[in-house]
Amino acid sequence: MTTPRSPEDSSHNPLFELPEPDADAQAHSERLIARIAEDIHASGGRISFARYMELALFAPGLGYYSAGSQKFGEQGDFVTAPEISPLFSRALARQIGEVLAEITAGDVSDADVLEVGGGTGTMAAEILAELENQGKLPQRYLILELSADLQARQRETLTARVPHLIERVQWLTELPKAGFRGVVVANELLDALPVHCFVTTDKGVQERFVTFQKGRFQWGAIEENPEALPLPSHLSAFVAGMPSGYASEINTAASGWVQSIANCLDTAVVFLIDYGYAAHEYYHPRRNRGTLMCHYRHRAHDDPFVYPGLQDITAHVDFTAIAEAAVASALEVRGYNTQGFFLLGCGITELVQPHESLSEKQQILQAQQMRTLTLPAEMGERFKVIALARNYDAPLRGFTLQDLRHQL
Repeated sequence: MTTPRSPEDSSHNPLFELPEPDADAQAHSERLIARIAEDIHASGGRISFARYMELALFAPGLGYYSAGSQKFGEQGDFVTAPEISPLFSRALARQIGEVLAEITAGDVSDADVLEVGGGTGTMAAEILAELENQGKLPQRYLILELSADLQARQRETLTARVPHLIERVQWLTELPKAGFRGVVVANELLDALPVHCFVTTDKGVQERFVTFQKGRFQWGAIEENPEALPLPSHLSAFVAGMPSGYASEINTAASGWVQSIANCLDTAVVFLIDYGYAAHEYYHPRRNRGTLMCHYRHRAHDDPFVYPGLQDITAHVDFTAIAEAAVASALEVRGYNTQGFFLLGCGITELVQPHESLSEKQQILQAQQMRTLTLPAEMGERFKVIALARNYDAPLRGFTLQDLRHQL
């Protein structure tokens, strides 16, 4: 989501500033609350936060991403980079086109592009348009999208923007079978995968659970949880020295997703774009409240129990964990960079329209878009790009200006 705020900046009293949902939306949220409460009751009075987040976001017909309300854009809850400017997707397409040409020795019709989580379809439309400009259209542009509502919106966007290319687009509801050749791209996918929350205590690292009491979801008392939460090996050293009360998250689902995508690949490069940190930054002593964030009508706050089903819930990505999962799945980490330097490496400045061809208003808008996408104080540094590959050895232009793999 655009320039996500740090938890240190979020409000502890979100209801004070959040707009109230209308009656229909509130009724929808109450149906989801009842569904999650049933799950808690059936599980003995508590569930992991990962289970709560899974239901809040993906419960069939009720979860935030499963229901039909608008999530993206000015009328939704957040704006993603492809919605800010076509420059983002077109710069990314330059990198995609080079990889397709390398994999197929120039015959790009022998490879596919797979976008996981297609949003509004804006990124797909701009990538296809730019690949057409390059003469590097893939055989198929696949979009893995579980939401029927979003599939319909993506089809509408693509039909409006690139109608002559719509026949190349196919929608999937599961990952393709083994043997995929081409490029996989996912923008702001991993941050929405369910995370386990934990807190350090005198007894070790304890998982945080969710209960339902007095008509509201609450964090369960830590002393009622006798089980320690096992940590991945790369986290143990960071968390072991933290004082009691240090809270954060572990995204085991993201590592599992990397393994699943690896099982599909023959010759391919995977580009994952999201906000996050390497482990030593993620689990820093100063970040002692974790990175859990919620977005509702362009307001950011840190209470995941407000308006279930109506707000997005996210956590920053631990890119060290992603890299370790990739290596364990026989993938090579081919690059890690900030979004700003990645886009510059892909030639985003070459895609900027000349000032003389634009009105003064358009010039200002384009400059604002470039700043938002590339400057460190905006999305340029907080968002990262990691490239994972199998059977691909050629250089990747998005990492030529800077490559931060040594930080992982």
